Amino acid sequence: MLQRAFSLLCWNVYKKNRDDRRFSEFLQHLNTDLLVLQEAEFKDGEPCRVEGYSFDAAANITFGTSNYGVLTASRCRALETKAYLSENRELFFATHKSLLLSRYAIEGGNALLVANVHAINFRENSAYKKEKERILDFLQKDTGPLIVAGDFNAWNNTRGEKLLQIADSLGLKRVPLGSGDGVKSMFGNPLDFIFYRGLKLLEYRVLDDGGISDHRPLFARFEVL
Repeated sequence: MLQRAFSLLCWNVYKKNRDDRRFSEFLQHLNTDLLVLQEAEFKDGEPCRVEGYSFDAAANITFGTSNYGVLTASRCRALETKAYLSENRELFFATHKSLLLSRYAIEGGNALLVANVHAINFRENSAYKKEKERILDFLQKDTGPLIVAGDFNAWNNTRGEKLLQIADSLGLKRVPLGSGDGVKSMFGNPLDFIFYRGLKLLEYRVLDDGGISDHRPLFARFEVL
């Protein structure tokens, strides 16, 4: 069970979580309760090489013995998880993107649902909108505490507006971190976001990972209302 106050790290790790020893050292020093990772590598049952985490993952690429995709890790086991692949595929690479929903028991409140998103990138805006509407369909019946976090590839105004529209439809607030705070951006538009509902935001910042990934990790602490 998660404690009433808990911390979360959202990070596109650029497939570095297994081959860069600094990754495990960084996480051990940070001691975060929830890890919401994109572009994570996982195989042989141990993706992070950090003790004390239970994890679930959704692969969108398999290469040899390695899988790559979104991975959500926690200090406690998830009550349930569901994995989805995007209906659309990326241009050039013909790969899907993955989405993972994980539900956790939390002290003093209803179960927390965490949606780990890596959004479609190299496609037209209409495909992007369709995929975001699928996420809305998956989540709109849930009424409890909710975190939606990840790499949303919202690199133009049309994508950003659609993302914020979906967040508003779900009653989500945005952790107020953007390009000026060091969030990975493209064309001046931030790519990584943390949205939340039914929680109090206690602390937030963009961390310096020392160049492990091409994205910097987003850190936030929440408390159950």
